[in-house]
Amino acid sequence: MHRADRLFQLVQFLRARRFATGREIALALGVSRRTVYRDIARLRGAGVPIDGEAGVGYRIDRGFELPPLTFNAEEIESLVLGARIVASWGDRELAAAVRSAMTKLEAVLPDPLRRVVLETALFAPGQLSNGAMTRELGVLRRAVGDHRRVRFAYTRADGGGSVRTVRPLALYFWGTKWTLASWCELRRDYRSFRPDRMDDLAVLDEKFDGSDGIHLQAYLERTERRSRERGDWD
Repeated sequence: MHRADRLFQLVQFLRARRFATGREIALALGVSRRTVYRDIARLRGAGVPIDGEAGVGYRIDRGFELPPLTFNAEEIESLVLGARIVASWGDRELAAAVRSAMTKLEAVLPDPLRRVVLETALFAPGQLSNGAMTRELGVLRRAVGDHRRVRFAYTRADGGGSVRTVRPLALYFWGTKWTLASWCELRRDYRSFRPDRMDDLAVLDEKFDGSDGIHLQAYLERTERRSRERGDWD
């Protein structure tokens, strides 16, 4: 168990009781009494109002509340990894936003969890092709949020090209590439397009609201149905 998790559980254990001995705390957390005494000292040093002493027992001020942002170490690790994925594979605005968010989070975390942020060895390195993949991502992301049609020149994998006007419904990240889920006005059907194959992208003034039955849920249902017909889902 990470120290940060153990400290959190120790505080919760004391908050649920009027009084607890070092032995009771040690049994509950699965640690030695010496570890409990060290943890009590750390919590007191961080300003947690714990009364008592070794050999007698401990209590915590009943009015004490943990800060509203309370994470365990694995939750912090997951946030760090997610932030690093966005920083490597998102557009510039998202990358800047997630770095700012992590800086704010780090500033309010207690020291043990702050060290988890700094020491988490989980990474999401980018590739040289990232620039092309994320070049239009910010524009597409805003078009999805604003429910505005977009037009672009598109080059297929076989080299064929066309101009498409689509309703952007969602963006999907597949580990090394993004795709835009959309309704294609040319094909009159749901289609997916890769941002790195788009050129001359333009956001149109025309908005859509899904009231005609063309929306993300319908796209997902159509995709599931096609997968079942192909036998992808047995």
